Amino acid sequence: MTDAAPAIFVAIEGSAFAAMIRQSPFAYMIANVAHILSLMVFFGAVAVMDLRLAGAFAATSPDYVLRKARIFIGLGFLGLLASGIVLFSAEASHVVLNPLFQIKAGLIGLGILNAASFELFVRPKVKGIAPLTPLPRAARFAGIASIAIWLTVAACGRLIAYF
Repeated sequence: MTDAAPAIFVAIEGSAFAAMIRQSPFAYMIANVAHILSLMVFFGAVAVMDLRLAGAFAATSPDYVLRKARIFIGLGFLGLLASGIVLFSAEASHVVLNPLFQIKAGLIGLGILNAASFELFVRPKVKGIAPLTPLPRAARFAGIASIAIWLTVAACGRLIAYF
């Protein structure tokens, strides 16, 4: 436990839930594997969706790809959230001070903001576009930005253990 962390994170790490995770021979390991599997589902769906927005798979309807990908993005994100809470709780006071975790958290916020701005401002322009029709520049930008953001989130997540 790191006393330099804000009290809320020291309390999270000191909770019965976090103690159970640290004392279990399997809980942290299972959460870590679940986090990686959820990342694969999440990023696989994000990559397909974002590549379509960037102009790949032009023979498919963008609306169809977006609808189908969203299901897996949601499932993957829920898995990442649940397993991330377990991983974070076990070492909250240490992890919260890690600069790469802070960058990762900020990038997650940026990724969610990018997705929300796409849904609000760009999605209405993409809805109903026929296959082989060029997408608006804003859609291409949102897709490329999303891939870059989520790849960097994943890289930061893997690097947390080394800093």
